[in-house]
Amino acid sequence: MADKRNRAALFRERLAQAMAASGQSQSALARAVGMDRSTFSALLAPGTRLPNAQGVAEAATALGVSADWLLGLTDTPLPVDLALSQAMRLTDAPRALFDETIFGWHQEAAGYKIRHVPATLPDMLKTRAVVEWEYRDALGGEAAAAISAFETQLDHLRGARSDYEIALPLHELTSFAEGTGYWAGLPAPARAAQLDRLIHLTDELYPGLRLYFYDAHRVYSAPVTVFGPHLAVIYLGRAYLSFRDPARVAAISAHFDWLVREAPLGAREAARHLLSLRGTRSG
Repeated sequence: MADKRNRAALFRERLAQAMAASGQSQSALARAVGMDRSTFSALLAPGTRLPNAQGVAEAATALGVSADWLLGLTDTPLPVDLALSQAMRLTDAPRALFDETIFGWHQEAAGYKIRHVPATLPDMLKTRAVVEWEYRDALGGEAAAAISAFETQLDHLRGARSDYEIALPLHELTSFAEGTGYWAGLPAPARAAQLDRLIHLTDELYPGLRLYFYDAHRVYSAPVTVFGPHLAVIYLGRAYLSFRDPARVAAISAHFDWLVREAPLGAREAARHLLSLRGTRSG
């Protein structure tokens, strides 16, 4: 337990800090809390005096901070409901390509490691032919302009010097190479060119780009991206669920670590596996 003198000193420090941030005077806050001015002034004077629970709650409400923060029980000044709303958000997600939200997340994480489990293949590594085939229905008549804007965004991201780690399920690559399942109807030349691009980028950009191929019979992941140490995002389909609190970002990052540890094919074996798919299934 904290010494009462230390608790009282921290309370005075944080109360004064919150008053300065809000611009409230002692008189105004005393009225909001329901104390006379002399009693309230005594709380700000050196000593061991602390208000009762009602007084702390009223002061916290008037100042827009949490009572726990005023008492030194947490380092987060925001009330719980506001802290949660900022720590976890639901944002609309388009069906096709990057939108301003996800592009902004990439920019925010410039220079950090970005760890990604895509819904299909990673958009930023796709050829134009695959992008057009995959997203033409969602893009409609705006396809050409949207793809050009997307390519401009990719050029910007390549200059951001972020390291990318990408984990993919083996069955997704096999399905792509064979043109089955989700990829049925994508012409073989387009699939071959896409595999060639993956092989080239895996070799050219290593170790700044590292691909890991995991076995979905053993491990599983929803589409997720960890943007450096401060943001993790889960893709739900129609929305992104984003987390900014350190504990959840660390937990999702640990999930990615698990995928990498369990992957039978690591970054050094990725190009060899892609070459085998290119040679036997997509020609």
